[in-house]
Amino acid sequence: MAKVDTERKGRSLIVTINRPEVRNAVDGETAGLLSEAVETFGQDEDLNVFILTGAGELAFCAGADLKNIGSLGARPRSVESGPMGISRITDVHKPTIAAINGYCLAGGLELACWCDFRVAARNASFGVVNRRWGVPLVDGGTQRLPRIVGLGNALYLIETGVQIDADHALRIGLVQEVLPEGQALARALELANAISAYPQTSLRIDRQCTFEGLALPLVEGLKRERQLHQLSPEPALAEGLRRYAAGQRPPPPRPPTGPKS
Repeated sequence: MAKVDTERKGRSLIVTINRPEVRNAVDGETAGLLSEAVETFGQDEDLNVFILTGAGELAFCAGADLKNIGSLGARPRSVESGPMGISRITDVHKPTIAAINGYCLAGGLELACWCDFRVAARNASFGVVNRRWGVPLVDGGTQRLPRIVGLGNALYLIETGVQIDADHALRIGLVQEVLPEGQALARALELANAISAYPQTSLRIDRQCTFEGLALPLVEGLKRERQLHQLSPEPALAEGLRRYAAGQRPPPPRPPTGPKS
């Protein structure tokens, strides 16, 4: 049984950490397979969206396999791609989504934060629980968490090791949607299909502008936005405006509504 499964669904690549017997903890082999999946996605122009999830409903990923932690650093190219396989890969240039079920802890939380955004099942829980054993965040947690949830919330998670539920994660912006149990992956795929249906050039440039702008003063960020969008082909924009004028206006996705389940 492969430790990482990949499946193409339309123009999306679903990547599933497949070690439910250890709550989808990542060892060196798993990390290598995750890295290969990201590389495949980045190079394939027929794929528009990367979805990361975990097998079963118990866990997205409970972190590094601490009983085999030495295999993470021993893996070839672990320094370049990160111990958990993907955290130091920053040149994907296409949208990524985490579909989270159950435990999303320690290095698993870092993997989820690598993704552009996160949708979670109601049974999801999050935390830097590795704090209990003195295991540090070396897969981007100290850099991505503050960018996602703000400094105070990030330090609250990092310093206390507290484990929070899906509703708390939604309140602080760690996840963007909370779904009934068993529906996170289906929702991620629904959003991925919507993303894939959009013209991709402007979407990807907007994504690039957003990431690059985090490191720039506002004036420089605005200048960079203008520079990058000068690369957008005019025919694509003209075609979009033609479809709008013709009344071709598909409804956008809506966040989930209704009572909690």
